[in-house]
Amino acid sequence: MSSKRRLHKWSIDFTGHGRSKSERQAVLVSEIKPPVGYTESIGTLAEQSGKDTDQKIIDKRSWDIALGPLKQIPMNFFIMWMAGNSISIFPIMMVGMMFFKPIQAFISIQNTFVMIEGSQAYIQKFIYIFGNIVCVALATYKCQTMGLLPTHASDWLAFMDPQKRMEWSGGGFVL
Repeated sequence: MSSKRRLHKWSIDFTGHGRSKSERQAVLVSEIKPPVGYTESIGTLAEQSGKDTDQKIIDKRSWDIALGPLKQIPMNFFIMWMAGNSISIFPIMMVGMMFFKPIQAFISIQNTFVMIEGSQAYIQKFIYIFGNIVCVALATYKCQTMGLLPTHASDWLAFMDPQKRMEWSGGGFVL
């Protein structure tokens, strides 16, 4: 075996041993090729991409706030269906909660609009208001189906006869 250590083609010898004197010459930094993927203007690109990323995060957060009330509508439909149309404590609490949340959102709307920023702020604010109006309309519809809204003249006037029922049922039998 030779005393000289054999190096692999991918290994780097930083000590300079095993090289001739001419190979040990210092290599100028400008002669070294940059590694794959490196560019000199990386600092400016990083700043621009950081600004783009920040703007995307702000827009995403603003859209999440704006779409919040619309995302509650499917759950409110499910709660309405589960509560039923009887007048008892559970359905009344559910309807009260469906009214209270959008009204509370309208009361604190300026604080919410401070958080909505970006190029599409006007559209996002409109969608936020529209979503809360839809939630109030849904709660009003639930009150109407439960019979809690005064929709007949007899509800307002004492001298009017109440609405006559066309049919009565009880226990599964028509009376």
